[in-house]
Amino acid sequence: MKKLYYHQVILFTAFVCTVLLNSCSSTHIASSWRDPGKQIHATDWKKVLVMALLRNETNRRSAEDEMAKYFDGKGITSYSYLDENFNRKDEQALRSRIKKDGFDAAITMRLIDVDKEKVYTPQQYYMYPVYYNDFITYYYRNWMYYNIPGNYTITKKFIIETIIYSIKDDKIIWSGITETYDPKGVKRLTNEIAKALRNKMQQEGFIEK
Repeated sequence: MKKLYYHQVILFTAFVCTVLLNSCSSTHIASSWRDPGKQIHATDWKKVLVMALLRNETNRRSAEDEMAKYFDGKGITSYSYLDENFNRKDEQALRSRIKKDGFDAAITMRLIDVDKEKVYTPQQYYMYPVYYNDFITYYYRNWMYYNIPGNYTITKKFIIETIIYSIKDDKIIWSGITETYDPKGVKRLTNEIAKALRNKMQQEGFIEK
């Protein structure tokens, strides 16, 4: 009886750990860099251009919309700012326009790669409850473990590069590469990355807490 109870405790603990892990963010920062001479305050930026460099137009707009939300009305999406009439090939024209229109910063998000990884899930064992009214029921319910065989699953790792540029100084001031496993859509992917980067920047002292 003690042995069965011990197994149930182990299984319950494993279940709780699994739930907690699944509820956590699947994004982590692989590397980052900051301009050591820069610190951003809440009042420093009045106008920020956000740009997602994604091939799929729907995903690009969705990502930029999510990015813009973090700037409390100060974020301007590139798809709404740079319309079809603007010549994107004219580098100098873009540089002049952004400065003329009073942008303080630009933030870009670019998909670098998508890696597929084969992950093995080990065999899992489950026990039936140990408290029963009669011996026969107890015996036939507990004479063997109910088990689920191990299996392989394919996970996708999205590698994203995020860069912050100072328009006034015309240079890069922060960059980071994040890795996200099996994101549940562009909205969640963008939100996870934004939260991870914000925490990192606050820890570094790059932005105010």
